[in-house]
Amino acid sequence: MFASRRISWLHVRAIKTGLSINMLNLGHVLEALTDYRATSAEPVITSVVIDSREAIPGCLFVAFVGERHDGHDFVADAFNRGAIAALVSRLPETDDVNIIDTRQGHGEMPDRLPAYILVEDTLTALQDISAWWRSRFNISVTGITGSVGKTSTKELASAVLSRRFHTLKSSGNQNNEIGVPLTLLKLEPQYEQAVIEMGMYELGEIARFCELARPQVGVITNISPVHLERLGSIENIVRAKQELVEALPEDGIAILNRDDDWVMGMAQHTNARVFTYGLDDRADLWASDISSMGLDGIRFQLHYDNDSMNLRIPLLGRHSVHTALRASAIGLAQGMSWPEIAAGMSEMSSQLRLVAAPGPYGSILIDDTYNSSPESALAALNLLQDLDGRRVAVLGDMLELGTAEWQAHRRVGLRAAEVADILVTVGPRSHIAAEAAVSAGLPRARVIQVNDAPEAVPVLLDLIEPGDVVLIKGSLGMAMDRIVSALGRDA
Repeated sequence: MFASRRISWLHVRAIKTGLSINMLNLGHVLEALTDYRATSAEPVITSVVIDSREAIPGCLFVAFVGERHDGHDFVADAFNRGAIAALVSRLPETDDVNIIDTRQGHGEMPDRLPAYILVEDTLTALQDISAWWRSRFNISVTGITGSVGKTSTKELASAVLSRRFHTLKSSGNQNNEIGVPLTLLKLEPQYEQAVIEMGMYELGEIARFCELARPQVGVITNISPVHLERLGSIENIVRAKQELVEALPEDGIAILNRDDDWVMGMAQHTNARVFTYGLDDRADLWASDISSMGLDGIRFQLHYDNDSMNLRIPLLGRHSVHTALRASAIGLAQGMSWPEIAAGMSEMSSQLRLVAAPGPYGSILIDDTYNSSPESALAALNLLQDLDGRRVAVLGDMLELGTAEWQAHRRVGLRAAEVADILVTVGPRSHIAAEAAVSAGLPRARVIQVNDAPEAVPVLLDLIEPGDVVLIKGSLGMAMDRIVSALGRDA
């Protein structure tokens, strides 16, 4: 059993200082953008929203110009729902508005509300406000990035940290240029830790997130050809993810995957202390004796500093061991004891994004529809192999793989032939997987190809039998969750 001791060099928990930290208010917003000096007596902002339908009394509405909608068209709706201010880059045609023009760096509290806060660019302004607000809190921030496993790591790490600390975490999939600042603006005085998921679509994006969040701990999950279509090469993906460890301070900690050569190469690009995890016994923290218990979770042995501990956690699939290792490393970084870390992982009440649900005719649906990549698809198929019953794999296209598209789908198809009794592919790219499965020996009669999710539903209703285990997985753009919803209604 691990000793219940703190590891001093890993302990980077920030201590509260004498800063006067109040709830976010309208004066704070103006101070972040102008020469205005806020007081605690000014109107409190109850939330920051980008959808007018989510506006509540006292909120700040941020108007973004999107591909299909312009948020400026919905400012009036936000005001009607109780917003006290709107961050805008253009004004309405009517003259009956109260305007705070911040573009010259000057601002003053309006004499009446609601008010328009005019800025050059609403995204830049939102990010600047969040950076200013985060700077008022002397807390420890953990940033998490990588190609696969960011959200599951965030959720499990938050569960671990919450055993001791008041912990803020990114909500849902708020890991982009809008989601990260919205998360930071939820900081309140009671929080001691924050866990921020950082997604990426282009070079420089994670560096900007680090300017906003100022992480002391950085976690890299793995590197795979997700977003290869956007970034052009695996080397560019590495460079983009590496921005997190490059931004860490000297007294910070870079938590790196010892099993991923691309990730380990980042150790040369950080001034922070490097802490490794993985299945390799050369890692600082490593796991062995992994056993899947199907829908009952996983069991494994954890090793650190000449000690070992047996753990059982309610997460599905052997790949979840890496998630547990990352969460454990984050707990260590904050000086937590092993009993606290183990308790946090064991008490996870949800299965994160991969869940088991009742299917039609007494079948079981394994819902892994949030997104897909070669690595996560292979991990899901490995889980399917561990389950009893006739195995049905429903695999949708994996998007944004660029030049790796053909090889990635073929690789998944070859593995599906080893695992699945029946394979249903959804989308044109997954036809590559279907043909690969047939070439590997899965009878063509057991391989069904459809064009989209709606077409897959009647096919599955015809072929599913009692006791089947049905894995459903695909990229978000394939809307595979509609298959789960439709089959669930027929359960």
